[in-house]
Order: sequence, then C-alpha cells, then structure tokens
Amino acid sequence: MKELAIIGIGQTPVGEHWAVGLRDLATEAIWAALDDAGLDGADALFVGNMLSGEMAQQAHLGALIADHAALAGIEAVKVEAACGAAAAALRQAVLAVGSGAAEVAVAVGVEKLTEQPPADTTAALAMAADGDYELPMGLSFVGVGALLMQRYLYEHRVPKEAFARFPIQAHDNAQHNPHAMFRSPITAQQYADAKMIASPINLLDSSPIADGAAAVVVTTAERARRLSDRAVRLLACEVGTDTVALHDRADLLWLKGVERSTKKALARAGKRHEEIDLFELHDAFSVIAALSLESAGFAERGCGLCHAQRGDFGRGGRLPIATMGGLKARGHPVGATGLYQVVEATLQLRGEAPEPLQIPDARVAMAQNIGGSGATVVTTILERMEG
Repeated sequence: MKELAIIGIGQTPVGEHWAVGLRDLATEAIWAALDDAGLDGADALFVGNMLSGEMAQQAHLGALIADHAALAGIEAVKVEAACGAAAAALRQAVLAVGSGAAEVAVAVGVEKLTEQPPADTTAALAMAADGDYELPMGLSFVGVGALLMQRYLYEHRVPKEAFARFPIQAHDNAQHNPHAMFRSPITAQQYADAKMIASPINLLDSSPIADGAAAVVVTTAERARRLSDRAVRLLACEVGTDTVALHDRADLLWLKGVERSTKKALARAGKRHEEIDLFELHDAFSVIAALSLESAGFAERGCGLCHAQRGDFGRGGRLPIATMGGLKARGHPVGATGLYQVVEATLQLRGEAPEPLQIPDARVAMAQNIGGSGATVVTTILERMEG
C-alpha cells in the first residue's frame, strides 16, 4: 500500500438547506476540496450516503454527482454503511489510491434529512437497526440508544446527569465553529430540564438530524509533497464490524466494532493511544460517546464519565474530543458525518481550526465514524506532514 495524504478539504455549513438539493450540496463540497487541493479533476469519486432513496427519491448518486460536479466519465459510485457511510467512502478512496488504481480520488459524504416529515425520517433512520428482528418490535434508532444508556446507568451505577458533560462541551466548542448547526452554549440545568425522547435519552443527549456535505481529496504522499505545503498524512483508515442487532452481542456495553477498528488503525499507523492528540468521536448520543471512549481504549470500562467530568476530554485535557462540536452540536447529516470529522481533524493538524478551538501542537488525530449502534466502525488516523 502506498503512503497517502489528504491534500484538499471542503464542507458546507450543517443545517436545514431547504433551497439546495442533494447534488448541489455534494458539488459545493467537492469543488471546495478540489480548489483547496489546487486541482480541477480526479480519477475517482466515492459518495457516502445513507438515505438518498428514502429521503430524496434518488439513487445512483455516484454518476449523478460526478456529472453535476463536472467530473463525468470518471469512476463514481455510492457507498452505504448507515451513519458510517462517509468514512466508508473515504476507505474506498484509500484503497483506490493506495493500490495504484487511481492517482487522485475524492471522497464526499452528503445527506439531506430535513425536508421530510419527522416520522418518515425516524422510520428511515431506523433502517440502521435489524429490519427482521428489531424494527418489528417498534424500536426506533433513538430507542436502540436508550436501551444502551439504560443498561449503562444500571451496570455502572452512575447518575444520569453525569452524561451532561458531553453535550455541554460539544456546544461550547460549536459556538466557535462557523459550519456548526447549534452555536449556543448549554448549561447543566438545561440538560436536566430537556424534553425526554426515549427514556433515559433526552433532547440534549441526541445529535440533530441535518443536511450537509463534506469532501476530501486523497493522493499519494509523494504527489502531495509536490502539490501542497498543507497536506496531511493519511496513516490509516480501517474498518471493524459487529452484529447489527443488539440482542446478538455478548456484551451490550462493549462496542467490538470500535475495539476492532481502533486496534487495526493504530497498528496500521504505527501509533499508540498516548500519541493521539485529539479524537473526533461519534457522539450521536451521549452514551455512544462514553462507550466509544471506553471501547477504543481511551478510558477504562465504566469510567468514561469520570474522565469527562475531570476535564480529560476538554480542549485543555489529555485527549480533546469533538473539538468543533461533534455530531451533537455541529449536527449529524448521517451520510456526511464521517467526512466532517476528517475535515475537522485535518484543520486541526494544519493549524487552521477556528480560535479558540485550535489544539496546540496537534500532530496526530483520530476520527471515528460509527454506522448504526456500532455495527460498522471506520477509524481514520491522520498526521501532520513535515517537510
């Protein structure tokens, strides 16, 4: 496998884009990324998306978006892995360039979720769960998260309010991110008073559905050195999987997909946990943030909340997380989320994050995109490129 780098990034603001279509959002992000790379084309395009068929009545996204982005004729396909679709698209770009099948590949994630009735969106998102054994029981996706949080509260004997640290910190970061959906801080009292959605998950435990697109340009490290002085080395982009249905897991509170993906990525990158300077984790729900930190090896089992309350995961802590608001406050356009994470990590390593969000001397970043409740996990490790 060739050494790889990201030489261009692009993103649209996350929010409700009523006047902009799916193909337009994707094209805006693609063009921004190509412009950032100083290029006007690519050899391949991989489009991460979960629900274009259900939400926009549009399949065949690869060719559609390539044509709209003035890239018609190149290899172009859609990649679906539930909420992990964007990072799965990046994985395909990595394989294409790393194998020599392409010199330059673009990965873009795009989703539009806000134009359909909420009940339809909820039903569509639930397809990330097991359609034969979970959906017939009436489980929504937030319901799956609620089962995990209820088990966490029971098994670890922690107070519900301990989870507040994750959304409070996410909103504190997002207020400085011009691309974030929610740019207002929240308080512990607001968290405690928030409307219950699926007990014990309340409104402020949950990331918002949204529209958005993010893209990156991948090429070889050798080519990147010639083209850009702001390239970021792409050390690893590894996939780990687990069962889709919760009832098939031996341990509900251990995300095997996270563990597998993290171990593979660290091994591929030749890095240790203590060398990771920031972690863009998949905080779709507060409980998933805690489970991710524990299953990835950044906190002991049952201790994710303790570390969070001590400030270990804040901007000045040992492992800053969700540095630009995460899914919770930046927003969660599901099929685009994984590439928003990679774009944000790239900005940190370039030293271009908005103030005061820049992590000082950040050299190595990890981004982790989760599909479903942990069935597909893609972990990406990036490093600042010197020289």
